[in-house]
Amino acid sequence: MFKEFKEFAVKGNVVDMAVGIIIGAAFGAIVNSFVADVIMPPVGLLLGGIDFSNFFIVLKEGATAGPYAALADAKTAGAVTINYGIFITAFISFLIVAFAVFLLIKGVNSMRRQKEEPSEPTTKDCPQCLSTVPLKATRCAFCTSELPA
Repeated sequence: MFKEFKEFAVKGNVVDMAVGIIIGAAFGAIVNSFVADVIMPPVGLLLGGIDFSNFFIVLKEGATAGPYAALADAKTAGAVTINYGIFITAFISFLIVAFAVFLLIKGVNSMRRQKEEPSEPTTKDCPQCLSTVPLKATRCAFCTSELPA
């Protein structure tokens, strides 16, 4: 059983998948930081100095009664909240990751199409003996008949 697992684990697809997952997790962390630290502050500033991470709805107050100035205060008090500001940030992160993956797949598909496109033919068939001869040949090398241009 160990031998079968070893064969499975060292196959190219499994290793490629593991590398992809690791790089994807790192990319996700970069995008999350980009959204939280670079995109959301200017968006909040444009909307009047709003901090999206503090958008929440209190469902049940905690040990200390509200109103709570920030989500951290509500959590410290033990309040039950719906954190829609964090959801908006996560949704923007998702859109950026989805767009990046779309561009990656589009590029890979474009390269595949270029690779699969047949190149111009370099040979032709002799109409008399059906042998394959170079495209520029004027006579067949096998039967010596004249070939159409």
